[in-house]
Amino acid sequence: MPERIADDKERKRRDNLTAFVRAEAATLGFELCRITRPDSIPEAKERLGEFIDAGRHGTMEWMAETRDRRGDPRTLWSDVKSIVVFGLNYGPGEDPRHILEKPDKAAISVYARNRDYHDVIKGRLKEIATRFAARAGADVKVFVDTAPVMEKPLAAAAGLGWQGKHTNLVSRSHGSWLFLGSMFTTADLNTDDAEIDHCGSCRACLDACPTNAFPAPYQIDARRCISYLTIEHKGPIDFEFRPLIGNRIYGCDDCLAACPWNKFAVSASEMKLQSRDDLKEPSIAFLLTLDDAAFRSFFSGSPVKRIGRARFIRNVLIAAGNSGDHSLVDQCRWLATDASPVVRGMAIWALSRLMEPGEFAVFAAQRPDEIDAGVLAEWQLAGVV
Repeated sequence: MPERIADDKERKRRDNLTAFVRAEAATLGFELCRITRPDSIPEAKERLGEFIDAGRHGTMEWMAETRDRRGDPRTLWSDVKSIVVFGLNYGPGEDPRHILEKPDKAAISVYARNRDYHDVIKGRLKEIATRFAARAGADVKVFVDTAPVMEKPLAAAAGLGWQGKHTNLVSRSHGSWLFLGSMFTTADLNTDDAEIDHCGSCRACLDACPTNAFPAPYQIDARRCISYLTIEHKGPIDFEFRPLIGNRIYGCDDCLAACPWNKFAVSASEMKLQSRDDLKEPSIAFLLTLDDAAFRSFFSGSPVKRIGRARFIRNVLIAAGNSGDHSLVDQCRWLATDASPVVRGMAIWALSRLMEPGEFAVFAAQRPDEIDAGVLAEWQLAGVV
């Protein structure tokens, strides 16, 4: 009898703590909050290993360096008993691909049009964690993307959604538009059932990719992904991909926006991040004018700021080269003398597309001496030896 009383007491305590964390999540604007165990993703380590061994992580060396910790949450923290996964809706309310039809405008991925979501979500998670730890008397740790936590498999195991054929999380209630965060705790909480795959025969996300970054359903080669190329990749972007990037200067929403489950997405909460108006359709001409100080000021608090001005202007120059807008020539010519080699090189490519052949030949004949190998390679690609 004493054992039964103790079991009932523990069950009631677990129920109360589980209800408490869900209520706290809802109060702080998380539309989804579900719970799983640290041993719920046994297949994740092998899949991650296959991805890295195939070289599909590109230059993201940090993924290879942390592969063991990413593969099993208990390697990150051996005492964890429960993992609470939170979902915050950032759905745009309209198809963000409309801007691709405006070559004079720059397309910035929906998630990056306001404050850095890492900061916003981590701040909210810390509030929840502080109150939960005081209530539960348990240890907690919170993570948002930057830590070696495989949040998408954990979210699927917790039942927030499933990993679609584009490898991103898909929710029946929020489509492909969810920010994820997690709280690890030593408390024993009630767990939720995993969500099953509802993709069926649909391949809309795969067919939407401009660069064929999906070797097969549920597999991605980051080296061909526009989000990787414009955000993670540090050097010149391969010639093959530049025309395919179009006016996407930071990330790419095509595979997410194509998901049919988006039409079932519920309205976002009042605490959803709202896009900055000046980041919805900024002009390419304006963005080309940004020096380092102006870049830092304009993107203050934005995740775009993290890639630095040189990488950003590289991306904008690709959009300029794809725009067909001859009025951008003077700005591109000016950037061909920039202090950054990657900017100079991409300005050459943009000018080779915007100028008439004779005009470009005159520009090439007047070019200053160049010693950077990457920039010299761009001149060769443009037909100038």
